[in-house]
Amino acid sequence: MEREKRNDLSFSRKRSFTFGAYGGVDTFTCGDETRPESAVDNILDILDSPASESKPFLPASSNQRHTELFEIIEKLQGSRIDEQRCEFPLPLKSHLLSLGGKLPLILPSKLGGYWIDPPLERLVDVSPTWSQHGLHPESCDIMERDREARIYHHHFRSRYHHSFTAVDSSLGPLVLSVCLEEGEDKLRVILRMKECSLHGVFSISMFPNIPSAVELAKMLCDRVTVSKFEVVCYLKAPELITAFDEHRVSSNFKFGVLYQKDGQFTEEDILSNNEESEEFKEFLSILGETIQLQGFNGFRGGLDVCHGQTGSEAVFTSFHGREIMFHVATKLPFTECDPQQLQRKRHIGNDIVTLVYQEGQTPFLCDIIKSHFLHCFLVVQRIQRAEETDKTAYQVSITAREDVPPFGPFLQDPPIFTDLTLLREFLLTKLINAEISCYKAQQFSRLELRTRSSLLENLQAELSNRSQCMMGDPSLSALPSSEVARGGPSEGSGGFIENFKRAMRVRSHSFETLVVPRKTGGTASQKPKMERDGDSDKAPGPTPALSDNLAPAELKDQASPQEDT
Repeated sequence: MEREKRNDLSFSRKRSFTFGAYGGVDTFTCGDETRPESAVDNILDILDSPASESKPFLPASSNQRHTELFEIIEKLQGSRIDEQRCEFPLPLKSHLLSLGGKLPLILPSKLGGYWIDPPLERLVDVSPTWSQHGLHPESCDIMERDREARIYHHHFRSRYHHSFTAVDSSLGPLVLSVCLEEGEDKLRVILRMKECSLHGVFSISMFPNIPSAVELAKMLCDRVTVSKFEVVCYLKAPELITAFDEHRVSSNFKFGVLYQKDGQFTEEDILSNNEESEEFKEFLSILGETIQLQGFNGFRGGLDVCHGQTGSEAVFTSFHGREIMFHVATKLPFTECDPQQLQRKRHIGNDIVTLVYQEGQTPFLCDIIKSHFLHCFLVVQRIQRAEETDKTAYQVSITAREDVPPFGPFLQDPPIFTDLTLLREFLLTKLINAEISCYKAQQFSRLELRTRSSLLENLQAELSNRSQCMMGDPSLSALPSSEVARGGPSEGSGGFIENFKRAMRVRSHSFETLVVPRKTGGTASQKPKMERDGDSDKAPGPTPALSDNLAPAELKDQASPQEDT
């Protein structure tokens, strides 16, 4: 009995997946799952069921030797590039393509964890002869990632105001800003904490005298326990505070684009496509303009614009004041000897949202691309109208991980577009909103909270130390300038990964300043490199130091394979 169990385990598959080039292992077996059967399960059974009749019989000793060999190989595969590789999926039966009926654009994962719009239960005959309704250009509103991020810039910097800092025993670092407005009849207050920033406007008539900073802070948050705030008198404090408030604001986005041909079910098949059909080229023209990367001056989204290491062309567009770079798989470098095309996956696997263009009737599987970053897929398929053979239409479907909240614009019923202008408006808006909504998923929100905590801790320390320098404290006269002052929102891309690395670099630099004696001229020699690290279009360097609060496994997940380009 134990030998049979060991034999079954030897046929277990392990898939590695991309998360910032540090792979993980998703172990699963080929056993049957005890859950109710459904029509979707029947299709997925065909997709995932191994061809058991074709398995060769191997003795237990041979299986044991093979298992030990693979364990040794896994231990030796420690390089960053190898950890992005994924095992080939379970065998797929070719007669799936001969099944009767029209398959949906997306099929759910056998393991679950994704939602699909429109749901499979709602899918009926989506004939392209149906009239188009339910969507208008004015309904394509772009979500704001942080609505209150620009309050300080708009309402404080142009007015006389004061800022204060403190460290609360339970809430941690606090930064408070107060200003008078509208004829000095109202007080506008912002309290920055690790979890969030609280904003309020109070009438002066509520108080017999001008309230203190502590009273205003407690009016916004009753958990504040500090008894005193320090006044900020650093001349460049507004720049530092603005950089912190707007560190999440971004006008740049990057999305992946996959090209799935008929009969392609696996990641390696999709990433190995080199030829682009005329229909696919026409679809790319809807998204944006094909540009030459050499010497490109716009937002490059991690692509190489100097040495051609990421291909010669890309698709780029500007949309409502935002710059978007598409990582088109067929335009990224192709490696002949690598069936899994890691040079392509290093970009596609590190995007958060990817668009899939389908040719044929082969459905897209939710978990076909193994990546910790990818949380949402928009699948588009070109279909022919029954009435007019010379006019085409596009059918759209969306899938995202289950902890990603729904986002607009909502898909019309039926999900078919005949107006190309409306299709472009819908897709670009949906892609931007998808990424913003993905940041609310548990994995990203946890990282963003830690990033914000690190940046706020550095901001409070910087404002406090610089203010003491201004007041003549000789022990702090030689403090190095913070990267926050240079990495303002105009330079940063607003991506949480870039902000996380920036926070960790600042923390590391501050730690070295406290522990290691600073060498003369060290700051000047490091300044050009630090400014390059703060640039959104330059891939940030590896994190030199790690937060004490972060688990090692999570810390490994932060580095991006785009650092190597």
